[in-house]
Amino acid sequence: MSLIKSISGIRGTIGGQPGDTLNPLDIVKFTTAYAKFISETSATAKHEIVVGRDGRISGEMVRSIVCGTLTGCGFDVRDIGYATTPTTELAVRMSGAAGGIIITASHNPRHWNALKLLNAEGEFLNAVDGAKVLEYAAKEDFLYADVDTLGKYIKDDSFDERHIESVKQLQLVDVDKIKKAGFKVCVDTINSVGGVILPKFFKAIGVDDVTILNGECTGDFLHNPEPLEKNLGGIIKEMQSGRYDIGIVVDPDVDRLAFICEDGVMFGEEYTLVAVADYILSKTPGNTVSNLSSTRALRDVTEKHGGKYTAAAVGEVNVTTKMKDVKAVIGGEGNGGVIYPESHYGRDALVGIALFLTSLAEKGLKVSELRKTFPNYFIAKNRIDLQPQTDVDAVLDEVKKMKWEDAQINDIDGVKIDFTTKWVHLRKSNTEPIIRVYSEASTMEEADALGKQIMDIVYKSQR
Repeated sequence: MSLIKSISGIRGTIGGQPGDTLNPLDIVKFTTAYAKFISETSATAKHEIVVGRDGRISGEMVRSIVCGTLTGCGFDVRDIGYATTPTTELAVRMSGAAGGIIITASHNPRHWNALKLLNAEGEFLNAVDGAKVLEYAAKEDFLYADVDTLGKYIKDDSFDERHIESVKQLQLVDVDKIKKAGFKVCVDTINSVGGVILPKFFKAIGVDDVTILNGECTGDFLHNPEPLEKNLGGIIKEMQSGRYDIGIVVDPDVDRLAFICEDGVMFGEEYTLVAVADYILSKTPGNTVSNLSSTRALRDVTEKHGGKYTAAAVGEVNVTTKMKDVKAVIGGEGNGGVIYPESHYGRDALVGIALFLTSLAEKGLKVSELRKTFPNYFIAKNRIDLQPQTDVDAVLDEVKKMKWEDAQINDIDGVKIDFTTKWVHLRKSNTEPIIRVYSEASTMEEADALGKQIMDIVYKSQR
């Protein structure tokens, strides 16, 4: 079974049987459930929902079903076509719509797709609201519009330009400095919507020397679309030619962002947020937030600038909720997700690029030199395989109750054991009988050893 239902939406592989994959019948069901939820809860006067999609091969099929279903539910549909996740989020706010659906499976392979659901603020549904949509979908108690109350279909291609302009207008983005720096940039847009918006974006912010790899928006991804070093051999080789100042990689829906140094060495996806936060905090001191599985380098940088760092449970909506609670000036996730409230409460690679390039231009450093200014940590990622009948919560509770010398325990999302110089985070998967084990230390060897130590403890407890 590859249909995954969660509070943030529904995702799955294309084709197969109803209830088992992402297919036309299930797309109609979950779109209708979302429309019913919006209809019952929306406080906006505009009975309209924004729909945007990434470049996936299945995107047109899914888009036509989603738009038709929404109009059949009586909603006007503003179809913004090929659009990044942050563009769609902003389009909801800019148009005053009641909500939005993003058709994207983010970093998943080409045979996946998904519906990501937004509220009227252009933000992901919270746990309570997401659970309500799933409840409606399970009951299938639906009533569709009659012929006189069908919604209208509106095609609107204006939001790429409006998104770009909004980034240019951010106070801490300096287009003149970026242009004067004369950056030579190589970008991998992985055959999706980054190839549509980023060429226009770079021209708008004063970057004229740009080489685009995998720029055709075909959805036929040339490599695994997750922006990790093991998947980026092509752009890394191109960077090693010495012709560029910086390499930039986005995922298919352009909400994750990774940089590559001028010599072809990865800047580190964990350090995308760290670098942007350091720049923001140098101009507007304040608090920061990332999730429990992100590098503590953000904490170090935040405290250096006199702010307070707070960890949130994993998941973008959890991070944004905590950011609002502590009035964070910058936050995000260690997977290369930058959330800058001055723009909007969503991960946005365009915002991250503009702020990073402004910082780089202002400091007059090479990318590799900038990386050396931050604390150096390494994260190891492991997993504990369990039997399907294993009580994962009981396992995590057992780990939490163990005596850990000189360690702080955080159990808001699994169990995080935070030592003075390192940490390990265990959290259960929502889709597999496994526990994910992330650990961080000053060397990769030490980080991996810590993770393996905890894994051994868990395995022994299961014998």
